[in-house]
Amino acid sequence: MQETRQAARQRRRRRRLMVGSTAGLVATGLLVCLAMTMRPDRENDAGRAAATAVANSQETGPLSSPAEKKSPTPSPSAVSASPKAKKPKPSASPSAAKPSSASPRKAPAASTLAGRIRGKVTYPGVATVYKAGVGDGACSYGPSSDMMIAAMNTTDYETSKACGAYVFVRAANGASVTVRITNECPLPCAPGQLDLSEQAFAKLAPTSTGRLAVTWSLVSPSSVGTISIRYKDGSNPYWCGVQAIGHRNPLARLEVRTGGGWRQLARTDYNYFLSPDGSGCGKAIRLTDIYGEQLTVNGIALRPDVVQSTGIQFARR
Repeated sequence: MQETRQAARQRRRRRRLMVGSTAGLVATGLLVCLAMTMRPDRENDAGRAAATAVANSQETGPLSSPAEKKSPTPSPSAVSASPKAKKPKPSASPSAAKPSSASPRKAPAASTLAGRIRGKVTYPGVATVYKAGVGDGACSYGPSSDMMIAAMNTTDYETSKACGAYVFVRAANGASVTVRITNECPLPCAPGQLDLSEQAFAKLAPTSTGRLAVTWSLVSPSSVGTISIRYKDGSNPYWCGVQAIGHRNPLARLEVRTGGGWRQLARTDYNYFLSPDGSGCGKAIRLTDIYGEQLTVNGIALRPDVVQSTGIQFARR
């Protein structure tokens, strides 16, 4: 009996040991499985974290060291967005602008006052010949003491702007002559054409030639005297015409002094400047040549058809 009980107790102990061992093995297996299951996730997370860190370092690394980055060609939007990309325009200071406004501005004046015929320009043209008589012509200068004169074609005559101009004419054969414009050559005289007096044409070629290819340009002779002023016949304090004679350079403007300042008079095709209401008649006169030089004439009496010397002259150009 007693042995039977002891055998039963031993069997029960072996069962408990087997169950405990089995449970332990099961628990251990579960732990191992769980550990195996969780470990790859950690490695993946660690791998992803490492990859993210590498990617971030590739994006931000060059920006932290600009010297190592090659600068691409900036796009227009990038340039406009970055003030440093634009070179600032230098602002004109008053001192920089003053020389321009205070300068004589002779070049601009020449370009705006000269009309068709300008200084320091050589024009191609044709020289023809005509009988000039005593040398009087459309410019209303009267008889000429020097027959080295010419008539300018209507286009370049330009409502008497060419009157009084000295022109150096050169032919293909090398011969040359300087003439003064005293007349107008009407159509069919073409632009560039000069109709020379017989005496002037003979300096270039025999007058029988009749027509000659030439070049010509404005000059300022040193032998010219001083300028004279003449009031037109019939001038009075209520109407007058004024003319300048003997100017070295072509005349661009004639102004008279009035109570309100200087008044520019309109030029006629017969080379007088008119004051239809008499304002400024007998007063001071201001002359401007095509180069912008101005001369003021005082003391000229209102005496019709009388040539009065001024004692002044434009500079040579």
